[in-house]
Amino acid sequence: MIKAIRGMRDILPPETSRWQWVESVAREVFDLYGYQEIRLPLLERTELFARSIGEETDIVAKEMYTFPDRKGDSLTLRPEATASVLRAVLENRLEKGAGVKKFYTLGPMFRYERPQKGRFRQFWQINCEAYGVEAPELDVEVILLLMHILKRLLPGELRLLVNSLGCPACQMKFRAALGLFLINREGLCEDCQRRRTTNPLRVLDCKSANCQGILHNAPVIRDYLCPDCAAHFARVLELLNRFNVAYELKPRLVRGLDYYTRTAFEVAAVGLGAQDAVAGGGRYNGLAKALGGPDLPAIGFAIGEDRLLELLPQDFGQDLRPRIFVAALGEPARERAFTLVQELRRKDLAAEMDFEGRSLKAQMSMADRLGAAYAVIVGDKELEAGAAQVRPMRNFASPASAAANQEAVEGERPPVAQEKVRFEALVDYLTGKVRSEENL
Repeated sequence: MIKAIRGMRDILPPETSRWQWVESVAREVFDLYGYQEIRLPLLERTELFARSIGEETDIVAKEMYTFPDRKGDSLTLRPEATASVLRAVLENRLEKGAGVKKFYTLGPMFRYERPQKGRFRQFWQINCEAYGVEAPELDVEVILLLMHILKRLLPGELRLLVNSLGCPACQMKFRAALGLFLINREGLCEDCQRRRTTNPLRVLDCKSANCQGILHNAPVIRDYLCPDCAAHFARVLELLNRFNVAYELKPRLVRGLDYYTRTAFEVAAVGLGAQDAVAGGGRYNGLAKALGGPDLPAIGFAIGEDRLLELLPQDFGQDLRPRIFVAALGEPARERAFTLVQELRRKDLAAEMDFEGRSLKAQMSMADRLGAAYAVIVGDKELEAGAAQVRPMRNFASPASAAANQEAVEGERPPVAQEKVRFEALVDYLTGKVRSEENL
């Protein structure tokens, strides 16, 4: 049997309803803040990520799915969305005009890394990107947007970690000081021994506990911020305080990508072990110019959807719409039931039936598995009387009725709390019942 590739998985019902709920909440909040959806190809030219993410990052050096196409062009499955969104914005000239240009995207990313809890080789992200304004107010609005989404979704406490990476001039001074600090340090991992000369900032992002210990007395970038960058970050913190957003200063937070400038942030949650970040982002003011575009201020974030779902209680986001199951006994009843199901769906009611002529007991068990709110029973007697039996199922009934319903499933057709409803009034009757349940 052919199986899924290691680190890539199927997301199956009913789990998919939880994913849809998360994405619908994100879309609602994005709409509140004026963001528009943008949809992107999964494949991009490799140079887009090499130039934007950075040659010395683990993503480019070790984790990208890269291959030549039939013409020999190097293509890569996107490992992140920011570069792809920016490429689309520049290519289609969406950055033109005054004001902030706001976009979001949802979809799968790909990185060849060791699968672990909450981390997969095909993983899903919810991304936000805003262009055109350098004001610190936009930084705070983007952080507020992120926290708005996460607080709508997660019941637990969140930790917002913030730092400023300064502008390229600040980073140049800091990189020189950090490189000098690292040059003769022993005990660095093999990757960090190389990075301390090629890109010392990447040493700060190393996950090795030993390397992090060596960095304990390393210089921090806030001591190298120019007056403009220091003032920008001070304004960001002032606004976070104004809106009572709790945060922690994280002076060695650099994120895993080379394009970040000024404000950088992560949101962490308990329950995921050492890799506890569920979202992160920051400014990347120089990336558009590095990709051949204009000097375009930009900021954004990504939410790890797989990790987010790990934290959600299992009952969050389940499809709880009241469903109707039509149980038919005999061929004439099946004809009538099939028509009824389509009429219910035209009224936007979720309805199901059995097509295989099972017994009433088997059909009621099927209705129970589907979580039906009501079962409609149609047989020869009901056709002759011109009225169907409508039976409330136990998940929408009182404990006494639930027990009676369970007995009904186990027997053939004992009477329970049910009503006879004439066929011509049945659709309106069920519509009223379901709408009242939805409003509870």
